[in-house]
Amino acid sequence: MRIDLITLFPEMCKAVMSESIIGRAQKSGAVQLHFHQLRDFALDKHKRVDDSPYGGGNGMVMLCEPIALCIEHIAQQIGQKPYVIYMSPKGKVLKQQALKELTKHEYITILCGHYEGVDQRVLDEFVDEEISIGDYVLTGGELPALVLMDSLLRLAPGVLSADECFINESHYNGLLEHPQYTKPAVWHGEAVPEVLLSGHHSNIEKWRQEQSESLTKTHRPDLLAEE
Repeated sequence: MRIDLITLFPEMCKAVMSESIIGRAQKSGAVQLHFHQLRDFALDKHKRVDDSPYGGGNGMVMLCEPIALCIEHIAQQIGQKPYVIYMSPKGKVLKQQALKELTKHEYITILCGHYEGVDQRVLDEFVDEEISIGDYVLTGGELPALVLMDSLLRLAPGVLSADECFINESHYNGLLEHPQYTKPAVWHGEAVPEVLLSGHHSNIEKWRQEQSESLTKTHRPDLLAEE
C-alpha cells in the first residue's frame, strides 16, 4: 500500500509516521508513505496556497491549482489517479468497516485542509471521499490524516505480525475487545479470571466472546444496533 499526504506541514507528519510500528513497516517495505509540501506547487513567488473567499467572510480558502497540480504529480508517479480522501468535518465519521474497504485501494492520497477549507471545485473534480474522525473541528487536517493513516496502515499485509493482531480487536467484528491480563496472576488482591489460567482454549474463547458481547452492550449499545 502507498499513501501520499498533501499538507502544509510534511515534516511534522513524517516525524509521527517514522516511529514505532508504522516506522518499521516503512523500513521493511511493507508500506510506502510520501509527504508532499503543498507550497511546492504554488504558482507565485510567495508560495501562496490560499485566498479570500468569494461572498465575503472570515478566513481564507485553499486554492484549486496547487492541489490539482500536486494530485496530478502523484498520478504521474504511480501511473494512475489515486483514490483521493479529503479530511473534513463534513465527511462520514471514520469506522472500522470503512477502513477494511479502504485497504482494497493500492494507492491512496490524503488531502489536509486548513483555514476555512478547500475550494469546492477541486473537491468536486478530484476527491473520491470525505472522512471525519469525529463531530468536532480542529485547526487543520493533519491530525485527522495521521489517525486515518495509522488505523489504515496497521491493516496492510506485513505491518503487524499476524492478522489475529487486529481481527480480535475492538470494532473489527462489531464488538468491543474482551479484557486483557498479564503477570502477576494476583495484583492488589485481584486475581486474573481463573478460566484464563486453565489452558482450556475453547473455554477461554467462549469467555472472551461473552465478555466482548457484555462490554459492547454496556459501553457501546449503538454498535449492536448497527448490526
